[in-house]
Amino acid sequence: MNVIPATHQNTGRKVYMQSKQKKILVVDDEPDILEFLQIIFEDAGFLVVTTDKGEYLEKLTNGALPDLVLLDMLLSGKDGREIVRHLKSQEKTKHIPVIMFSAHPSAGQTALAAGADDFVEKPFDIDTLLNKISHYF
Repeated sequence: MNVIPATHQNTGRKVYMQSKQKKILVVDDEPDILEFLQIIFEDAGFLVVTTDKGEYLEKLTNGALPDLVLLDMLLSGKDGREIVRHLKSQEKTKHIPVIMFSAHPSAGQTALAAGADDFVEKPFDIDTLLNKISHYF
């Protein structure tokens, strides 16, 4: 799978086009962040599913599995580290890359220790985030 840097025709912003559309699942309890990331990732050519419920990840079926999960560390009622541990312990989801994010810069080490494949500090630079995502495709 090749990810090709390009320039968005309306904004002039760097975007990352793909030869085949990949699905990203974004999990965060902030609706504004979900909406913002959905717009950015769709502009970059990804299929995007968003949810504010950590429980959504526990109910995924094989046909609905994402190619990558972007997961907030602290969700209402759920700890993202518990969620990533669960995902990485299941045969059907352990291969899915999980990038965790948090406003707490010291959270990176605990995210990686829990099994996350990568970590991004909030507020994140979109180009940096897209570069991290393209690394997994």
